[in-house]
Parts: sequence; C-alpha cells; structure tokens
Amino acid sequence: MPAGWTTQRWTEVFLDQSAMFREAVAEADPAANVPSCPGWTFADLAVHVARFLETSIEYLRTGSTVRLKPPPPPVGASPIEYLDTQLADAAEVLPLVPGNRPTWTFSPAAPDLAWVWHRRIAHELDLRRWDAQAALRQLVLGDADLAADGIDEALGTLLAAKYTTDVPLETAGTVIVRCTDVPEGWHVRLTPGEVPEVRAVAPGEVADVEVDGEAQLIHYGLWGRLPLKSVGDEAVLRAVRMDR
Repeated sequence: MPAGWTTQRWTEVFLDQSAMFREAVAEADPAANVPSCPGWTFADLAVHVARFLETSIEYLRTGSTVRLKPPPPPVGASPIEYLDTQLADAAEVLPLVPGNRPTWTFSPAAPDLAWVWHRRIAHELDLRRWDAQAALRQLVLGDADLAADGIDEALGTLLAAKYTTDVPLETAGTVIVRCTDVPEGWHVRLTPGEVPEVRAVAPGEVADVEVDGEAQLIHYGLWGRLPLKSVGDEAVLRAVRMDR
C-alpha cells in the first residue's frame, strides 16, 4: 500500500468526491453534453459511474479471486436512481473491507488485495467529479497529495493494465514525471511486450520525455483533461497517457 494512504483515507476521498459528483449531476440537464467525455451526456456519465461502482464493489463484497462477469445493464431505473443506489452501496461496503483482503484485481503490476479497489474507486470518482464540474464550469480545487497518488496509480498500476487489456505495448523509451509542489517523482521505462517498469526518479536523471508541473496538472493531464507540460519524444509521451 502506498506510503501515507489507507483504505480509510481512500474511502473518505470517495465520500467527498461522490458527494460533489452527485451534486453536479443533479444540477445538470441529463441530456447536456460532457465536453471532457466526447459523445457522453450527463445521463451517460451517471450510468458509467454507477455501473463502474456496481462492478468494482462486487469484488470487495465477495472477495472473488477470479474475474467476475459485469452486471447486466439496469432496467427501469433512471440514471440518477441507479447512481444513488450504487453510491449508497459503495458507502456501506468500502469501510467494512480490510485492505489486505485477497481479491482479483485488474493489473499485473498490482497485488490481488482489496486496497487496490479502494484506491481505484476513489480516483475514478475524483476524475468523474472533475468531468461533471468542468462541464458546469464549477471546478473545485483539488488536493496535491491526492493528485500525486493518482499519478502513482496511473503510472504504476493502470499503465500495466492498459497494455494487458488493450493493445500490446509497441513503444520503447523512458519518461520522467516530476511534481513541483510535492516531492514525488517517477521514472517509467517502456519496453515492447513487457510490463512497464516504474520506480522513483533519482536526482539528475534524464529521459526521452520529461514532464513537470503541479501534481493536479500532471494527474489530469495524464487523463487528457489538461495539457501536459513536457519536453521530448511525443510518441513516448502518448504511450504513458491514460486517454490514448
């Protein structure tokens, strides 16, 4: 488990982010577009989050050590009703499951332990809260420590999952990501056909691509929500972005 983080802390993040997300969705026209999610309306965004929670929480509820089939699409409930049901379910289950409980997880770079889901759920709600608030032009300033943990998850866990479940990694190169407002920094080595290698960056290291900036700008930049400040090989940079 990352230093300084616990399942309780991620659960608190989930509760804060989900409350802001729910407020934004309730205010918006369900048919209005969400610019950061091309092709999606607010109704689509609400259903996406609800379905994500319904799928994810089942691993925490059951402790399944094998991949589960996704639940069937909801029938009869409105998007907001479906969302409310899943938000309430997640708020009930998350605090009850210890982080060291074995369960299937989604990345070859992550342990098969429940805290991986606590972390993923917290950051998914943070990202979707950003999507909803940005569409309403009501963005709330986030937390640098949370953003740094989101960068760590993106590079250290989700990047490996991306090249396991999507297309094989074909780009070779190195990337250094440094935050200017918190002490964290990462060195990523990409090798075709292998799980990306991620470690803490060493002083004075250089790479094919170097990204620097405030943690929130980098975090949302990796997800394509904001421009990334970088120098170096654009193809290598694209390979570590979550939206590509």
